[in-house]
Amino acid sequence: MRMSRTFKTADYDATLDVTVRLGDCLPPDHLARFVVDTIAQLDLSAIYARYGSRGGQPYAPEILLGLLFYGYATGTFSSRKIERATYETVPFRFIAANLHPDHDTLATFRKTFLPELKDLFVQVLLLAQLAGVLKLGNISLDGTKIHADASKSKAVSYKHLLALEAQLRAEVEELFALSESLDQGDLPSGLVVADEVAIRQARLARLAEAKAVLSARAKERDAIEQAEYASKVREREEKAQRTGRTPRGRPPKPPTPGPRDKDQYNFTDPDSRIMKNSTDQGFDQHYNAQVAVDQVSLLIVGESLSSHPTDQHELEPTLDAIPSQIGPVAAGALDNGYFSEANIAACERRAIDAYIATGRDPHHPSWQERFAALGAPPGEEASPSEKMAYKLKTAIGKAIYGLRKCTVEPVIGIIKEIVGFRQFSLRGEQAAAGKWCLVCVAFNLKRLHSLLSG
Repeated sequence: MRMSRTFKTADYDATLDVTVRLGDCLPPDHLARFVVDTIAQLDLSAIYARYGSRGGQPYAPEILLGLLFYGYATGTFSSRKIERATYETVPFRFIAANLHPDHDTLATFRKTFLPELKDLFVQVLLLAQLAGVLKLGNISLDGTKIHADASKSKAVSYKHLLALEAQLRAEVEELFALSESLDQGDLPSGLVVADEVAIRQARLARLAEAKAVLSARAKERDAIEQAEYASKVREREEKAQRTGRTPRGRPPKPPTPGPRDKDQYNFTDPDSRIMKNSTDQGFDQHYNAQVAVDQVSLLIVGESLSSHPTDQHELEPTLDAIPSQIGPVAAGALDNGYFSEANIAACERRAIDAYIATGRDPHHPSWQERFAALGAPPGEEASPSEKMAYKLKTAIGKAIYGLRKCTVEPVIGIIKEIVGFRQFSLRGEQAAAGKWCLVCVAFNLKRLHSLLSG
């Protein structure tokens, strides 16, 4: 049965000949236009200064930065995909000005100018401040694990490293002994003793390098753990003096110095570390990325990256990354992973009013606990933990700390879940730190565009 209704049809051959104006495809408030306009306001003299006077005509840094910023803001991180997008996608084609930088050019530019991104990060924040959307006051700070460009199957534990070292030394000795019987004609066919010895000596050299790195990391950990142990002992002694009784629980155990059997070294990316996944109970090869987020604008005002598995020693580097040009920080909200006397003192030195959780809050507190009256503040002799716990129960403490989960955690969630940045493609802590800064700049551009468009 033939239907009487008519349909709109497509003439694809004619469509291929249609001339499309890019201005008609990109509304005036499109993110691509905003990225181009913002880059035009940045001072790129430091990047231009690194170009030589010889060679072919290079692409202007504005074009390459625009492609990278827009790509990272919209979840396109691969230089090959960005190159293809300059042919197939209207926003990328507009930013590239109808040019098509190849993926090698994009990748080389990104890797070469990662150090300059720190300055661009500051400039974008100053533009946000000039536009009136950033008035730095209170911040929230948190960290997240980002997968390194390395597999944990390429890692070796300190215990296994020692066993491999002993095995290889024994094999070298065996091969040397075997070489003494060359004239007896007892060697297997195809065996070249010198080549086999060279292979094992090269492996021994790599193991020695891994051993030295693990020993250096162990010394760093020993200093940190010794300081934590001394703090716990001092707090326990002060409590005993105040109460006149021995505190409950076992006294803290002194740390064991030196490398441990389960310490890991990765041969693909030695700077990365085995860390616990934030989404499950497994472990993988990661870097620890940190962000400090303004509680009002939700702009990232400070960022850092390290290979430390925990957050406790990431506070100061992240606070130091907040540009002084955008003003002082009034207060900071942090979860219990950052709690320590050293971090409280670090905030005090910077005149930052710290609100750091001293432990995990119960999921379902009783109404009596929720509406209990706030008692008298602890005395001067109280421990830092007791003073901070009381501070968090005050009205201002609840207000500032209560914003942590709806400020910094959504920012990290957007970066990992919406934008989709979950793994580094560059190896080494310095390169990974530069790429994390690029991610933060791209996020800030997208957030600034949203703030100014809303």
